[in-house]
Parts: sequence; C-alpha cells; structure tokens
Amino acid sequence: MFVRIVKMSFHLDKIEEFLSIFDDKKHLIRNSDGCRFLELYQDKNQKNIFFTYSFWETNQDLENYRNSDLFKEVWSKTKTLFNNKPEAWSVDKITSLS
Repeated sequence: MFVRIVKMSFHLDKIEEFLSIFDDKKHLIRNSDGCRFLELYQDKNQKNIFFTYSFWETNQDLENYRNSDLFKEVWSKTKTLFNNKPEAWSVDKITSLS
C-alpha cells in the first residue's frame, strides 16, 4: 500500500464549486477498487490550497482510477477551477504513530 498526496490551488471564487464537486463524488472515489482511505485538507493560512490524501493498494489500482470515467469526469470539472498547476506525490509510509 502507498499514499497519494495531491496539492491543488484554486481561484478564491471557485472554492465552493470545488467543494461541491468533491462532496458529490468523494464516496465514489473512496470506493474505487484499491482505494482504502481518502481525506481532503485545506491549508490553514491559504484557504485556496487543498490536499487530497489517499491510500492505494497498488500503483495499478491508482492508474485504473486515473483512467476511469469517474476520474475523467471529476478532473474535467476540477481543472478549470485551478489558479496554479496541481502537484502530486506517491509515497511509501515509513512510520505512523497514533
């Protein structure tokens, strides 16, 4: 399993639209094959910056999602709201403390 982190920056007047899109599709994204966890974060100081944080079983699961109709629908709506290029990282968890 690995973690996928995506940083997105939106036009201030598009934040509510993004949140609506995410809220509408979050359960479908989370229930995609191989997705084990999904969270959305908002930066405390720059309210237009958001991060998704998700756990994926395999890289192929993530690729299957990224090639799915669901992703294409969500991404086509979301990318028009950006004010900067999104950034993404796939990382392996080394340590986790609760």
